[in-house]
Amino acid sequence: MEASAGLVAGSHNRNELVVIRREGESGPRPLQQLSGQICQICGDDVGLTVDGELFVACNECAFPICRTCYEYERREGNQVCPQCKTRFKRLKGCARVPGDEEEDGIDDLENEFNFMGKDKQDNQLESMLQGHMSYGRGGDVDMPHMVHTMPQVPLLTNGQMIDDIPPEQHALVPSFMGGGGKRIHPLPFADPNLPVQPRSMDPSKDLAAYGYGSVAWKERMESWKQKQEKLHQMRNDNGGKDWDNDGDGPDLPLMDEARQPLSRKLPLPSSQINPYRMIIIIRLVVLGFFFHYRITHPVSDAFALWLISVICEIWFAISWILDQFPKWLPIERETYLDRLSLRYEKEGQPSQLAPVDIYVSTVDPLKEPPLVTANTVLSILAVDYPVEKVSCYVSDDGAAMLTFEALSETSEFAKKWVPFCKKFNIEPRAPEWYFQQKIDYLKDKVQASFIKERRAMKREYEEFKVRINALVAKAQKVPEEGWTMQDGTPWPGNNVRDHPGMIQVFLGQSGGHDEDGNELPRLVYVSREKRPGFNHHKKAGAMNALVRVSAVLTNAPYLLNLDCDHYFNNSKALREAMCFMMDPLVGKKVCYVQFPQRFDGIDRHDRYANRNIVFFDINMKGLDGIQGPIYVGTGCVFRRQALYGYDAPKTKKPPSRTCNCWPKWCCCSWCCGGKKKKKTTKSKQEKKKKFFRRGDNVAPVFALEGIEEGVEGIEKEKSAVISEQKLEKKFGQSPVFVASTLLENGGTLKSASPASLLKEAIHVISCGYEDKTDWGKEVGWIYGSVTEDILTGFKMHCHGWRSIYCIPARPAFKGSAPLNLSDRLHQVLRWALGSVEIFLSRHCPLWYGYGSGLKWLERLSYINATVYPWTSIPLLAYCTLPAVCLLTGKFITPELNNVASLWFLSLFICIFATSILEMRWSGIGIDDWWRNEQFWVIGGVSSHLFAVFQGLLKVLAGIDTNFTVTTKAGDDEAFSELYTFKWTTLLIPPTTLLILNFIGVVAGVSNAINNGYESWGPLFGKLFFSFWVIVHLYPFLKGLVGRQNRTPTIVVVWSILLASIFSLLWVRIDPFLPKNDGPLLEECGLDCN
Repeated sequence: MEASAGLVAGSHNRNELVVIRREGESGPRPLQQLSGQICQICGDDVGLTVDGELFVACNECAFPICRTCYEYERREGNQVCPQCKTRFKRLKGCARVPGDEEEDGIDDLENEFNFMGKDKQDNQLESMLQGHMSYGRGGDVDMPHMVHTMPQVPLLTNGQMIDDIPPEQHALVPSFMGGGGKRIHPLPFADPNLPVQPRSMDPSKDLAAYGYGSVAWKERMESWKQKQEKLHQMRNDNGGKDWDNDGDGPDLPLMDEARQPLSRKLPLPSSQINPYRMIIIIRLVVLGFFFHYRITHPVSDAFALWLISVICEIWFAISWILDQFPKWLPIERETYLDRLSLRYEKEGQPSQLAPVDIYVSTVDPLKEPPLVTANTVLSILAVDYPVEKVSCYVSDDGAAMLTFEALSETSEFAKKWVPFCKKFNIEPRAPEWYFQQKIDYLKDKVQASFIKERRAMKREYEEFKVRINALVAKAQKVPEEGWTMQDGTPWPGNNVRDHPGMIQVFLGQSGGHDEDGNELPRLVYVSREKRPGFNHHKKAGAMNALVRVSAVLTNAPYLLNLDCDHYFNNSKALREAMCFMMDPLVGKKVCYVQFPQRFDGIDRHDRYANRNIVFFDINMKGLDGIQGPIYVGTGCVFRRQALYGYDAPKTKKPPSRTCNCWPKWCCCSWCCGGKKKKKTTKSKQEKKKKFFRRGDNVAPVFALEGIEEGVEGIEKEKSAVISEQKLEKKFGQSPVFVASTLLENGGTLKSASPASLLKEAIHVISCGYEDKTDWGKEVGWIYGSVTEDILTGFKMHCHGWRSIYCIPARPAFKGSAPLNLSDRLHQVLRWALGSVEIFLSRHCPLWYGYGSGLKWLERLSYINATVYPWTSIPLLAYCTLPAVCLLTGKFITPELNNVASLWFLSLFICIFATSILEMRWSGIGIDDWWRNEQFWVIGGVSSHLFAVFQGLLKVLAGIDTNFTVTTKAGDDEAFSELYTFKWTTLLIPPTTLLILNFIGVVAGVSNAINNGYESWGPLFGKLFFSFWVIVHLYPFLKGLVGRQNRTPTIVVVWSILLASIFSLLWVRIDPFLPKNDGPLLEECGLDCN
């Protein structure tokens, strides 16, 4: 990609493509021709032809294949190109094979019948494939010019030299065999081009001189054998399966530190988790007895109140079960960043860490300030990861020129900020939050120049903020003719609803260098095409557009998506994720690594539970012990192949041990019969998915193996056409993108020019590209809900993948949360509306995905995530009951006896004990737990209730409701919006509940005063019930009161008016007169005196 190519805008459907350059820019520099390419099958250099030109095996698509693999494919394989399925033609210098008789265009009689030794070539190719398919990422190790067969013994050190055993004392002694014989040697050599000097073995000498009897070797061999026997015993005891059926078993007894697991589970202490599980079981038993009493003891004089209360309590019990049991197996995890570096960042060699594409999404720059987005981008560009492995894509779904210009300024400031961050290793790497933190910034700093450079950088950042603020001020007033760029060209996105797709590479391979001359990560601006009449699917559609653009331009195997206000608080966050993704033990089945959300700018009391501590530190840890946490929309590292809708690799089952006791002929006949029966009963659905499933094949040989499987037993041409048609139906009509989906380990087409890639990128973000494809249905972010995150993670888990929850010691990402009550309720409304849409769709976890890879406890968590908004209806009714009971003098329970009092008391004790034990093993405080309980009631009677009705209107009546983008934090005074009162209809239900319960308390106390002390006993239960509602709604009440107890005038007027109306109405209906239920006394007429 060329960073100076300018803004590329166009529409594939209209066949338009325009390149707009910035002022003073010259044209793109011509690309230098690559001297060589890498074979996509074996990983060797493609090499040259006999005429000295670059070897090209296929003249149709120029798929890079070396001469050795080309000849092997023609002689032993399918004789077709792995990419375009075209039959290989015989090239000059190659032997003729059957099928070449019809080709007369080549005159090469010297080599036509020059057949090489078949065994020799087979050995060469097998050694190459074995070397690249071996455990230790052999594809990245330079092979010697002279190819040798690999030894058929396990290399205990993964092909690496052991530090404490000198090379001359290795057990495998290198020697030459005369006459072209084979040699065995430890790999790799210090210099693969130089042969190892032979050492003859003297039988009279002790074998210890050659390493066979050395103490170091004996100790390592004995230790290795003991660990292998222990591991084998553990596997046999577990029936040949992993400990938790997800490939995350015990640590393998590997030899060196570089081959140790990159992460491990940390189960909770039994002293914490076992009492927690016991109290859950006890609570279930108590609930059974409690409901037995409630159902068998109705209240005759208040039957309606009793029936409503029992229905609500049963629903609450079901909701508690759905929420509680997914927390049965909570775990924590630990990562080893030093082992990751030892394995994939060896000294003197290029980094072998996997590339990562990072997505940042934004819509409205007026609600999501450009300065916030700029800080997020700057923290990404300064991340502690190899720069050539990082690419940042910013999606501007509002096509705002303000965002484009702000990103241009950000790319220039990054050339100063990134080297400063890496030179002094500062945290966090978002300048706004770095300069705001109130800590000793000189801690651990030893360079004398730090203070001077920090002051200079702070001044540079303040100047940068002034430039960004000037852009924001200028954008407040849009010119009548629309915005124009610096060269006078109209801005393509002047019409937000009708504009072409736009791509600008700000930092790339040729233009992204900082002030010190070091390369910077790629930075790409993307705005997808929008036209009237198309459904663009909001954020999910924008994310899918980024998936396709990044696949065409960089095609990293892993993706990270962030909201525009979530910056890197921990520069090593990507390395934390790679400890799971690149771990050979657990990484193959991991679809994504989810980080918890942490927030800045929240007041100390967290009045509206913005931190969601209970969800992120209790629920998500529990899910991590089952099949993994749900996807929460940001701070998540994905495996690209999982987003493409592929199934997770299947765990190979060990051979059954039942046949060991039978004769061999009986065993074989039974097994063969079983196989035949299984083959004949294969479902059509599995056959349909055959083209879209892949095993554990590594990337270099995947293309070859997939082709061999696809064309086996049918005509080659017909198979290629069918496979291509299915891929196009699944992924779209872009051949470049379809080809990228076949590369499991990422990578782009080496032969494609940057101009052609940009043109193809414009194609894949066109508004009609997803028509008649699986995008949004089985591929990418799933459509059908405004909370596309839950739906997308649910589909991945249904495909058999598992996810990982990673909580680093330093929070990986931090974002901003809504401060005032109105914005917080609108945010919760959007989440609840998405859950209602999923509940009313075909993807509802109540009936979707049975027979797939979804575990039943994980299903319970997804059911709870989609059902919880419906709890608002019984919660609203239950919160109204106290006021009704106080006003009518009735109650929902009859007079309690001793046994009934025992069950009520036991239930309350179990509820409190469960909460206390949860706080104990999770480490959260009682303040966070109580704030969560309060906002559960506030959100339940407001946002959740409206979400239910809006979801029903949208699904049943087709009335769509647009959600409001939450305002992000700006530069205003800290907590300035905490007490801001913005009236919205969401505030009506909780306000009504507060007023009703206050009036009920006043009426109940007044009635008890008039009726004497006998009325106070039944009153206490009703008052406790009513105070329970008022205490839970207290943060809402405080939000209504306003800042520093200055009550808004409108609230005072409405409160007095409503209180007067309800008081007069109650006096008219039931005057406060003394009541006497005794016998009626009349005057008898006798004079007792």
